[in-house]
Amino acid sequence: MQFRDLKRQYDALQSDIDKAIKKVINSSAFIMGKSVMELEEELAQYVGVRHCIACANGTDALVIALKVWGIGKGDAVFVPDFTFFASAEAVSAVGATPVFVDVCHDTFNINHSDLENRIIKTIADGELVPKAILSVDLFGLPANYTKLQMIAQKYRLLLLEDAAQGFGGYITETKACAFGDISTTSFFPAKPLGCYGDGGALFTNNDEWAALARSYRMHGKGSFKYDNVRIGMNSRLDTLQAAILRVKLKAFDAYELDAVNTVAKRYTSNLNGMVHTPVVPLGFGSSWAQYTIVLNEEQQRDNLQNTLKASSIPSMIYYPKPIHEQTAYNNIDCRGVDFPITEKLCKTVLSLPMHPYLTASEVDQVSEVVVNALSQIR
Repeated sequence: MQFRDLKRQYDALQSDIDKAIKKVINSSAFIMGKSVMELEEELAQYVGVRHCIACANGTDALVIALKVWGIGKGDAVFVPDFTFFASAEAVSAVGATPVFVDVCHDTFNINHSDLENRIIKTIADGELVPKAILSVDLFGLPANYTKLQMIAQKYRLLLLEDAAQGFGGYITETKACAFGDISTTSFFPAKPLGCYGDGGALFTNNDEWAALARSYRMHGKGSFKYDNVRIGMNSRLDTLQAAILRVKLKAFDAYELDAVNTVAKRYTSNLNGMVHTPVVPLGFGSSWAQYTIVLNEEQQRDNLQNTLKASSIPSMIYYPKPIHEQTAYNNIDCRGVDFPITEKLCKTVLSLPMHPYLTASEVDQVSEVVVNALSQIR
């Protein structure tokens, strides 16, 4: 059994993917070829925004967004403490300072009450200028953007949606990648919509920001290739990856998103009452980048992971260490600052195999091992 079975997906899409790859090779337009622009149009239409700007990876997408806004030294960007390092790394890459925020125990996403407290404290301290909220749609579930948009408006902050794991999620009729002033995603192979290498994209309704993003991703170019008007970066999406993503987007929209939600519902039905299963609030939809359960304590989590491994069932821990404890951030003084939910989650979360091609019998197999292991522990 695979944690996320990309081989099984390729088997299902092989004919169309092979044709798309061959078409690009025959064209020899490997950089910024026709498929890139076609993908951008299709992604913008799927999300429901005016502009999609493809780039080399999800981290670059965040960096480009911050560059577009002119965020840098002396600025504060508020980032959830329980997420992948890249969310904070992008802030540091432009010279700004990440201010870490605790998360919600049920959704794993940024805690709006703690966020407002940290904004107020940052303003009172006066050392940094609050500029933006970087909210992560963790494990496929959008954050509470009703609350976040209110806070951003109240304190005149920009809202950057990091939907690296959230593509395909939604709140009522609005899809992930449409909630931020700028939103970003990643096409890393294991993401809900993944390519066969690195890839990413930005989304916005702002024409000026879209133009700046296109400039920044291509060495800060101006009116033509050799007119460089700002210091940019080399962050273009390969045409081959764009062609692959166009095939995968059709499958994602046609059946994969529905299929992965069916898998999640079966897991939850099987495990309900035995373990803390993921919460999807009313009106929200998840794209299930991960199916993450929460155990009572660290030893129980580790024992369960070992039991799964003995049954040849893969599992992963996202994330074993809070961002504020990462060595790279030893220079940020977090003494006296509490992140109780993040620290608890780091010791108790466990992600189970999850993808659209997981069969009902495989879900039942994983669930049976989990239930039996927890029953013995109890």
